[in-house]
Amino acid sequence: MALAVIAMVPEGDREGSATDTLPAGADSTLAVELADRLPEDEGQVAIVLWTADSGELDQAVQGELAEQAVALLSQAGGQGAPQGEQGGPPPGTPDSGGAPQSPVVVAEDGTAAFVAVPVTSTSATDNIDRVEKLREDLRDDAPDGVTVEVTGPAGIQADIGQVFDGADFRLLLATAGIVAILLIITYRSPVLWLVPLAVVGIADRFAAIVATNVLEVTGVAWDESTVGILSVLVFGAGTDYALLLISRYRDELKTTDSRHEAMAHALARTTEAVISSSTTVVLGLLTLLLSAIPTTRGLGLACAVGVVIAATFALVVLPAALVLFGRWVFWPKVPRVGDAVLVDSRGVWRRVGDAVAKRPRTFVVGTVAALALLAIGTTSITTGLDPADQFLQRPEAISAAERLGESFPAGTSDPVQVLTRDTPEQVLGAVEDVDGVDSARITTTGDGIARIDAVPDAAPGSDEARDVVLDVRAAVADFDTTHVGGGDAEALDAKEYAASDRLLILPLILLLVLGALLLLLRSIVAPLLLVATVLATYAAAMGASWWLFQGVFGFEAMDTGVPLLAFLFLVALGVDYNIFLVTRAREEAREHGTRQGMLRALTATGGVITSAGILLAAVFAVLGVLPLVVLAQLGAIIFVGVLLDTLVVRTVLVPALALTLGEKFWWPRKVTGPTAPAES
Repeated sequence: MALAVIAMVPEGDREGSATDTLPAGADSTLAVELADRLPEDEGQVAIVLWTADSGELDQAVQGELAEQAVALLSQAGGQGAPQGEQGGPPPGTPDSGGAPQSPVVVAEDGTAAFVAVPVTSTSATDNIDRVEKLREDLRDDAPDGVTVEVTGPAGIQADIGQVFDGADFRLLLATAGIVAILLIITYRSPVLWLVPLAVVGIADRFAAIVATNVLEVTGVAWDESTVGILSVLVFGAGTDYALLLISRYRDELKTTDSRHEAMAHALARTTEAVISSSTTVVLGLLTLLLSAIPTTRGLGLACAVGVVIAATFALVVLPAALVLFGRWVFWPKVPRVGDAVLVDSRGVWRRVGDAVAKRPRTFVVGTVAALALLAIGTTSITTGLDPADQFLQRPEAISAAERLGESFPAGTSDPVQVLTRDTPEQVLGAVEDVDGVDSARITTTGDGIARIDAVPDAAPGSDEARDVVLDVRAAVADFDTTHVGGGDAEALDAKEYAASDRLLILPLILLLVLGALLLLLRSIVAPLLLVATVLATYAAAMGASWWLFQGVFGFEAMDTGVPLLAFLFLVALGVDYNIFLVTRAREEAREHGTRQGMLRALTATGGVITSAGILLAAVFAVLGVLPLVVLAQLGAIIFVGVLLDTLVVRTVLVPALALTLGEKFWWPRKVTGPTAPAES
């Protein structure tokens, strides 16, 4: 059925909107909504910048540029607004001599010139195509000795969009490759790795189709990164569940001749853990539906659908596939009846457990101190990326914006946009009086709405530019239907609403995770400790990653949305491994007591959970193949956090806590049975 859906049903259609990534109800969002109602909405603006390779642009070249600009504006069906201190009447109107004024604005030193061209597009893909066509045409027509570049909001959005051109395939290829390599290393079999990889690969494509169609039907927005992150999550979670099941199935094959009976026993012992962990992840993801940002809500819903599908394939499709192929699929290490099972082995994980058991309190203090030391880095984290800092590789729009700022007022490439239904002249007067505004003019009017572009004398993304936005908002605060937008206004609102999202969603995620653990373990102490450990892991991962960002990668800030998404994935996915370990410890404790139960659980699950953690960390690191800082940061934090959780917290801290507390770890429930040995 899944293959039929993949073959016959396309992914859902995404109809992007300018407000998809903006917080609902924010001032900048209301400004965009007003701009959309203008009768001749010109869409985003692309700024065409011409720069002399040496010397100045002479009069002949300036005349040629003016002709090109007039043609561009004619094709666009609108007129560009000169931006900067040159001022003057709107382009195309007669000057004092009766001749039409050139739409091109020339720098005072004559080395550069620009024109603002509206780019009307129906989607992000359409915007990319239009901007690229504009760039190609301009380069073909550029005068000798002149370099032409395109920047402005339309140019920046096109360059961001190009990052995702073919991204889904690159992510899928890299993710599948990483999973394949790690499965081969884990199983050391030329055959076995193909089964979970094929099952999870089908689940991934099925999830992409189902999730995007659910988003389309429900009207929830999503962006270009959603399917890529969904794919990474499905591969990571699905393979984790597969590793857990296959490990238990291999052990059961050593106790019975019937592969069907072995699988039935394996499913009976892993289903609870998989369902509990996947339910926890799904509930955590669904909290993103409370976010103020539409695309964040879409990511949460899509990933929740993906995890449900990943768990279903792991518990339904994978068992059938494994039983179908029989024991030989494990070749060359085919499990035989009578072989030693993992829990009775004296391998590395038993030796780790024995070391922790000798001095559990020392290990608790040591690991907590190490995590606290790493968490110190969180005290210096700053959020909010400048436009120039959003890319790992600097695209044309960013370099052109910087060059534009050298010859014209610094904010020329991204002016503050004031949309109003009030008296435009009065609003304009208030804006012009703001310190830090180099120039302001009414650029568009119609249907009772006016747009005013105010050019700051500070570079876009700088603290000074955002201070200008705040001052403009204060200046127009007395006008009832006036809203302030533009890139810096949107960044300010995104930062404010991201903080509000964290205050609302983070505690809810913790409550849901705690509730799931309380229901699963029917204990109070163990769930509280497990939640505390994943919180410690998150803080340590954030702190360590921030030091990496500053000292190694040179990132000036963290994207405003990263802390929330990193928290969600680390807490929800991190608790998975604790669930896998603790449910096995509870099972073993019934017969062997808490001390031996935890040691036996660590011995039995150590290899598979470590493999799963390394695999999940590597899969999320794949997000770095896309040259966007936000995805690189998210992938790096999850990579560090999952490794900490797998190699330190689950291996050392949780067992040490259980060994220190003994039977109190399960309080108020009594886990050990009447035949279990007394705890020493």
